[in-house]
Amino acid sequence: MTILYVAEIVGKVGVYAFKTGLADLKKQYSIDFVIACGDGATGGSGLGRNHAAYLHKLGADVLTTGECCFYKKDLVENIGHIPYVLRPFNLNPGAPGIGSRIFKTPRGKIAVAVLLGQSGYGKLHGDNPFYALPALLERLRQETPLVIIDFHAGATAEKRTLFAMAAGNCSAVIGSHTRVQTADEEILPGGTAVITDAGRTGSIDSVGGTDISERTAEYLSGIPDRTRDAWARPELQGVLIELNEAGKALAIERIRHPLPELKNPGLNSPEKEAVLEPPEEADRD
Repeated sequence: MTILYVAEIVGKVGVYAFKTGLADLKKQYSIDFVIACGDGATGGSGLGRNHAAYLHKLGADVLTTGECCFYKKDLVENIGHIPYVLRPFNLNPGAPGIGSRIFKTPRGKIAVAVLLGQSGYGKLHGDNPFYALPALLERLRQETPLVIIDFHAGATAEKRTLFAMAAGNCSAVIGSHTRVQTADEEILPGGTAVITDAGRTGSIDSVGGTDISERTAEYLSGIPDRTRDAWARPELQGVLIELNEAGKALAIERIRHPLPELKNPGLNSPEKEAVLEPPEEADRD
């Protein structure tokens, strides 16, 4: 089975890059299943209900989230009824939604789960992911040997330690959150593919997909700012992972797929439809 993991989608240009780039990659590769991190898809932080439905219709079989999973109220109110959106598994049991799911594909079953790291998050805190991992893997592997973990964490050391703990016990652990693609993809002993961070899908000439000048002003003033989207050099980033029937990784390949730049991305521009505001009824399926 060939899995495409699309790195964190950031803002409108990220949605544009996903829509345009996914079609290109599907022509180039025989992709069986698409996982996309949607933690920054709506306004650069969080995932709205309509955006979730829209990205699913565009081709994301499952959308993972992270520390921004509950930033958009319309998703919080409905996440328990949206089977293709996963919040981190290691949250309080009273949190809405689920953190893992088994998906059926023409090539067989695949399990996807999200774990949240413990370093650097001020608003959302998860239980210890190292304690959560063994029982989670044991349960999922009773259903299928193909198990993918999205580890949404900020600390490199935390990610690498969890990779070592997971080695040989799942198909892949993909790091997310920092929105900067790392060049350390590898297959660990036992057949587990890993990468510290898959990167971001959105503007490359930016600060994590957001406007450089506004982020600079934020650091100079110390005043938090809901930054504008950046638009320069849109790119779809992520990883391709090939698995055998036993759930062992045969290959992992970084993806950087540049896309045509939108020349007039303003809210009232003729290109607004291409930039993708999902229709209000997009989530009714």
